[in-house]
Amino acid sequence: MTIDDSMSDDALSRQVHLAHRALPDAPPALLQAAIGLWARPAVPALLQSALRLVTAVLSFDSWALSPQAAGMRGLTVDSRHLLFSAEGRDVDLRIARGDGGRWQLAGQVLGPDESGHISLAPTDGGAVHHSAVLDALGEFHLDDIGAGTWRLTLDLPDQRLELPPIIVGGPGP
Repeated sequence: MTIDDSMSDDALSRQVHLAHRALPDAPPALLQAAIGLWARPAVPALLQSALRLVTAVLSFDSWALSPQAAGMRGLTVDSRHLLFSAEGRDVDLRIARGDGGRWQLAGQVLGPDESGHISLAPTDGGAVHHSAVLDALGEFHLDDIGAGTWRLTLDLPDQRLELPPIIVGGPGP
């Protein structure tokens, strides 16, 4: 079979279809042997559990902006916007003052469509104080958060994503 540069797309398509029908498929055993050449080695269970933990990095913090750069005369601590990134996912987090001096955290996990669960715990190793399930858009909302330093963890079906400590209720460094 020869391919002529002046051959139309339809004629070329017919030639490819005829060639595909005329060529035999490789035997299944040969296909499996070829695929087996590139098989990934088994990972021990202990190492597999260690690989599941991913730590996000801070990409944006509204407290890092100078008031002039943000177009403000004075910096307010009534709200904060943070963006964290890790392995193809971003976590967009907003911290705002709520009722009675408490705080609200609202955010969205951007990336592959997955279900997940958010947990908020104090950084001193205390128990989880707040948790929420991601909705269909990857959004979550946590209310009645006290001022302090918190650890936010996102549990996904295949990994655990931990954010660096988050200061709630006071200006950052």
